Amino acid sequence: MLKIRLRRGGATHAPFYRVVVSDSLKTPSASTVEQIGHYDPKKNPADVKIDRERVDYWVSKGAQLSPTVKSLIKKLK
Repeated sequence: MLKIRLRRGGATHAPFYRVVVSDSLKTPSASTVEQIGHYDPKKNPADVKIDRERVDYWVSKGAQLSPTVKSLIKKLK
């Protein structure tokens, strides 16, 4: 099953997250199917860019949203 979730990057104490579609059985740092956005919590206000069309496409194909990504999308509306 596919999941839409966050993948951490960046330096120590400076997190940067990519919103990715990946296999739920693999670790988030494993290869991904597609990158559909990013999230930078250190900026004020936090920088969130997510391609809603691609999220809708993957959800229609059966992908599930992680709780964190679900809350980020809800904040974007």
